[in-house]
Order: sequence, then structure tokens, then C-alpha cells
Amino acid sequence: MARLLWRAAAVNPSDLPSVLLPYQQRWIADPSPFKVAEKGRRTGLTWAEAADDVLIAAADKAAGGQNVYYIGQDKDMTEEYIDACAMWAREFNQVAGQIDQGLWEDEGEFGEKKNILVYTIRFPKAKHRITALASRPRKLRGRQGVLVGDEAAFQDDLDALIKAAMAFLIWGGKVRLISTHFGVDNAFNTMVQDIRAGKQKGTVHRITFRQAVMEGLYQRVCLRMGKVWTQAEQDVWVEGIYDYYRDNADEELDCIPSQSSGAYFSRALVEARMSPYLPVVRLTLPEGFELRSQHERESVVRDWLAANVMPLLKALPATGRSYYGMDFARSGDLSVITPLVEDQGLHRKAPFILEMRNVPFKQQEQVLFCVADNLPNFACGANDVRGNGQYLGEVAAQRYGGTRIHRVMLTQQWYIDEMPRYKAAFEDGQITLPRDDGVLTDHRAVQMIKGVPKVPDGAKAKDADGGQRHGDSAVSGALAWYASRNAAAPIEFQSDGPISSPDDYQGFL
Repeated sequence: MARLLWRAAAVNPSDLPSVLLPYQQRWIADPSPFKVAEKGRRTGLTWAEAADDVLIAAADKAAGGQNVYYIGQDKDMTEEYIDACAMWAREFNQVAGQIDQGLWEDEGEFGEKKNILVYTIRFPKAKHRITALASRPRKLRGRQGVLVGDEAAFQDDLDALIKAAMAFLIWGGKVRLISTHFGVDNAFNTMVQDIRAGKQKGTVHRITFRQAVMEGLYQRVCLRMGKVWTQAEQDVWVEGIYDYYRDNADEELDCIPSQSSGAYFSRALVEARMSPYLPVVRLTLPEGFELRSQHERESVVRDWLAANVMPLLKALPATGRSYYGMDFARSGDLSVITPLVEDQGLHRKAPFILEMRNVPFKQQEQVLFCVADNLPNFACGANDVRGNGQYLGEVAAQRYGGTRIHRVMLTQQWYIDEMPRYKAAFEDGQITLPRDDGVLTDHRAVQMIKGVPKVPDGAKAKDADGGQRHGDSAVSGALAWYASRNAAAPIEFQSDGPISSPDDYQGFL
């Protein structure tokens, strides 16, 4: 209980147990409700945080005890943390239960139920617990206590995590975010800079790898390995670590966020493949539109298509093949259709990009059919069929045939296989897109995450009208490029002629 008395007395960091290194002591001694650590790899800060968390969970309410929630990047990190907590509980002679493994019921992106692996240590005397989750839940509402976000820069949606975390502070909770950097534009670095600039309350601890070594990190490594410490061996060890990280040492070890920001597409690369003569057409429908009569919904969208999309489709050349990719969303994010028209030189151009916000399922079907039915020599399409996107993928396959419509589940492996090919189209000058800020923002949202080029959940952006974007046109573009590379065999067809008036469009409902 000596450590709990130290907490109550709020003594200097130098009075902390000698087992902790100075930078670990400073971190634990900081009483800020919201504190952030930018650190080099393997400096042992999570290990020190686990010590503090055990003493918090083991204390009763009068002594400041609370529940602790830990959110790691993956299962291995979570297991390492919970094992450290169990070790500290033994060292502090705190009465704690065994590590329990179970499932946390959570809600997925499309409202479906999902389970998150969770580890729990209970402290029956204090009636508190440490709960460690292997991935971030979408919902943290109703929870109270201390929230620890480890490798925060790599969380799928750090902004959402921070919003949920702030609620912990209302009733005396605390928030601790610990991470190495992941790019200068990453939400973690933005938050660090905002705290330093006084725009956001909180404190920042900066712990570089060299600083950790100067304060005893390698000596602790030697102690654990049963080796005798020497300065010469420490110098060789440090040099070897930096040689291993090479060009990434600044970010991984010295807390210097990379200027590349993890961005997969450079701004210069995307802008070089954009044309100001290609439009982006946007359909935004009001709240409650889905409850209007079928006739009214169809009529409104048919008139919009006749005025905004059909003239673009009718202006396309009759030669060459056409494709499309569609990234689906019903609310919040955008549904985006990117058509590609291939010329004799195999260059693919998006004659327009079509964005839909808050458009009901049947009207998205109406829009998709209008586009695909009127693309010249339509060969192949690719639909994002995550969640409710399965519906549109299914009706498109029924209309155009299963061999012409690829129903794509956007898995990690799909991104690994296909996003590099899409990027190569930009590098080789084989694709042209509309020059549009939203389209540029979407492509810049693609990041390299653990070797996978994809749009992270945290890559939310705002349109000029305040609407939310989530890399949508980048995904639809990648799907369109995928369709163009995986087209079905050519088919013979005979056109019924162009559509000349809105009344002629009745057949496409």
C-alpha cells in the first residue's frame, strides 16, 4: 500500500520506486487527466503504465480507485499488457483474480453485432477491474474510469476514440495515449501539436530511444538478460538498433513524424493525373426522402439523371470499352460510382465521377443502372459488397450477369493485391480523373498500414458543404481499375439508340 500513500501525498517523481527508470517515473507522476506520450519503440512505457493501472484498479474509491480500460493495436500487444498487469499485481501483493478471457459484444460499422476478444483482471476487495481489449470497440459510451490507448497513432479511428475518451474525464476519469508516430498529418501528431500550442488541454511526454538509453534502458536490458553492462557494449547495441531501422529511425526511434505521413498517393502524383474538363456530379437527398412514395422518389431521381448524367453519357464516344467501380455507403459516407472509358491506346479516363449522399437503396440502384446501361460497350463493373452493399452487387449481377459484375469484399488481401496496381496506373500515366478537391482528399487518405495500402477508419474528412468523406472515390477508382483489368469476354450487342428525353428513360427504372 506504500504506492497508494505516495499517490495521495503527490511527492516528487524521484520518490517513485527505484525499479522504474526516470522517464517512466515522470510519466506515472504526472497527474494530468489527459496525458500523451510520443515515444521511440520498446522503451517500456506500457510496462510502467501497467504498474500504475494495477494500483488504480486495486484502490478503493476513497483512494482514487477506478476501472481501467486498455485498448491495444492487436492481440499480441494486449496479451503483453495484461501479463504485465498480472506481474505487477503479484509484486504489489495485491489480491487479484486470475486473468479471465472472454468476449465484448460490440456493434460493427453497419450495425451488425461483433465480438472483441477481451482480457480481465478483477480486484475483488476494491471492486474494480482492468479490462484489456484486443481492438477498439465502436462504442465506449457508459464506461467510466481510466482509458489507456496504446499505439494510438495506429488506431483505426483515433478521432472517434478521443471523442469517446473525453467522456471519461467528466466524472473524474483519466485518459492516457501512448504511441510512436505515424506521419506528420496523422491525428496523433495533430493532437500532440495542439496540446503543445495550447489549443487543447493536456500534457505531452516525449521519450526518444536515445533518451531512454541515457536514462538506463540498456542497463535494464542487461539486468534482465543477466549480462554485465559496459558503455562499449551499449554503444554497439544502440548503433545496431539504428542500423536496423535505417531510414525509418527518425520516426520509429526519435519521435520525428515522417513527412510522408504514411500517405500512399502523393499530392503531386494524383494532381498530375487530373483534368479540369472532367466533372464530379453530386446527388444529395434530404432526410426522410426514403419515406416518400415510390413514384415521387423515382421521378425526382429520374429528372436529376436526365439533367445531370445523361448528357455526359450521351457525349461519350461509341468506340472503346467501359467499366465502373462503386464504393457503397447509405448514410454518413458517400456512395461513389467511377466510370472508366478505355481508348484505343488502353488509357482509361473517368468521364465523370458520381457521388451520392443519403440516397436510398432503390434510388442508388436506379442511378447505377442508368450509368451502366448507357456506358458505351459496357464490359465489366466492380461493386463493394461489404454490409448493405451486397444488395446493389446482387441486383447488378442479376441485370448484367455474374461474369460482368465483380462483387468485391474489400479484405486486407484485396487491398494488398489491387491498390499497388491502381497506384501504378497513376505512375504510368494510364488513368485520368476529374480535378476535384474531394477526389484528391480521398486519394490522399489512403495510407500504408502494416504493409497494407488502404483507407483507415480514422481518415475522415469534410466536404465544402460539411459532409463527411472517407476515401470513397479512391476506393471506387480502385474498384473501377480492378474491373478494367478483369473484364469478361467481349460480347456482341446491338444498341437501341440514344435516349433523347426524360420520357425515354422510363425503361431504365
